Amino acid sequence: MLSTVSTAAFALNSGIRAPRMAARAAPVMATSDEFTLAILGDLHLDPRDLDHSFEGREHFKKIFSECDEDMGKFVASLGDLGESKDCTGSGSLFAGTTECFELARDFLQGFGEKYDVVGGNHDLEGIDEFYTDESNLEAYLRILGKETAQYCHEVADKTLVVGLGSTAFRSAKYTSHEVVVDDEQVAWFEETIKAHPASEGWKIFIFSHAPIIGSGLRVLQECHVVNGCCWLNHNDGPTSRKFIEIVRENPSIKGWFSGHFHLSHDYEDSMSLPEGNNRGACVFGQTAVMTARSTRDGRRQSRLVRGDKDGFEICTVNHAKGGEIRVDAKVTYAGDDSTVVETMEYEELSGDGWFRSYTPQEEDGCYIENVGGILNEDANWDDQTVCWWHMGDVVLGVHDGMVIEYDPTTLAPLGMVCSKDDLIGKKVAVIDSGLDAESCNVFADGAECVEQSTREQALVLLDEETGEVTVVQPNEDGSYWRKIVRNKMVRMKEQRRVKAAKKWAQEALGEDKAINVLSSWGPYTSTIGQVYKKNDLSLPAISTAAIDSAIKA
Repeated sequence: MLSTVSTAAFALNSGIRAPRMAARAAPVMATSDEFTLAILGDLHLDPRDLDHSFEGREHFKKIFSECDEDMGKFVASLGDLGESKDCTGSGSLFAGTTECFELARDFLQGFGEKYDVVGGNHDLEGIDEFYTDESNLEAYLRILGKETAQYCHEVADKTLVVGLGSTAFRSAKYTSHEVVVDDEQVAWFEETIKAHPASEGWKIFIFSHAPIIGSGLRVLQECHVVNGCCWLNHNDGPTSRKFIEIVRENPSIKGWFSGHFHLSHDYEDSMSLPEGNNRGACVFGQTAVMTARSTRDGRRQSRLVRGDKDGFEICTVNHAKGGEIRVDAKVTYAGDDSTVVETMEYEELSGDGWFRSYTPQEEDGCYIENVGGILNEDANWDDQTVCWWHMGDVVLGVHDGMVIEYDPTTLAPLGMVCSKDDLIGKKVAVIDSGLDAESCNVFADGAECVEQSTREQALVLLDEETGEVTVVQPNEDGSYWRKIVRNKMVRMKEQRRVKAAKKWAQEALGEDKAINVLSSWGPYTSTIGQVYKKNDLSLPAISTAAIDSAIKA
């Protein structure tokens, strides 16, 4: 049994709406406190290769068939519905297309139970069929029978499932593969959670494609962290932290499940627990994938959650072993709105191995007291070094041969500051760089002197052999991590211009002429205050030379 908590009941909704499919328009109010949730990671359906997808669906259909008839049953898809390749011979990506949405709808309807979907970073990638995010989103909602990108359903008595979906791809400020929940959804989410407090007996399970900052789940440093698409709203600091703040303030939130990384449940940090970790009463869970084509670590798994008024258990469905069910954790609701979690021990849950990103801990022994000067005086840092330090309000550290910036409130990794090539063999120093507050002269030093901080510092890299010093300048917002990957649509247009320029030059100069195409970009970054030299306006002060920043093999 399932009831829908209407988004119209709240003042704030995401903008685009589509008519809900008739079969899902008026579900019946749940009468049981028991429920079973099938949680599907990144589907990446490929019409040429559906065997593992159908096999995984059959495993869940068998599980549902063994449930009591009046039990709440629900299928939650975590998005990335289609494969991001040309699967049909059309020359276009399959993900985000009308054909993709129709295949996903038919696949999900085949479970025979109520379902809903949250958008992932590939679900608005129908860039050849749709010219805007808005038109792509409209098709996604209409075909999948959704009113809004978000959803809220009551699957059992006082038990809600809530989903938050990505709504940006072409319009993303940086990488198009950031999972972006728009402002209206965030406001709706906060209001929805407040309207269902734990004090009234509500239990809430949340689904999003990417995890949130502060979740403590295993992440991929050399993929999602450095590319700025690891967390929900990764590139928007205040909004990205809003989610964990809501979790901390609302003990009604009992579980939050995400996908995105294509990693299995066979690591200790594929789940994170609330006790002593400032995560409210919430258990966070990574969700794996069904198909061998999509997995990063060889496992084929989905999540299963079974619960009632007293608590719930989090399980793994192993699709490589005929749908075998493993109980990973048992969660009991305590009388004070908290949760008590008992985790199961298995040989594969070692927590070691690949695909791990370091998260600083207060007592991990890796903290460096920043008193200024060279931080690695006695040794050069390499890919085995693990350390971290504060620089004002910023938290920086070294892991896997890179300087990484961490969120100051949750210590979750944000992104790369310096690459391995930048760091290896260099001394790293923090030096004072601000104006001397005592001798500061507003007439000589300008308006900056008025608000001069008592401590302004610079991060510098020193090559002792060459004498080369690199100042690692912060971004305009004060952060340091490099937002290197730019919007996919912008990059594609630039690539087309480069190809057109090469073709034009080849035709103009002849087929035998070697053509090397460079690009000129703006804005240019420099400490110079004007384009031409002050005393000779015929001499440029800033180089606008064309470059090709790609590393050649």
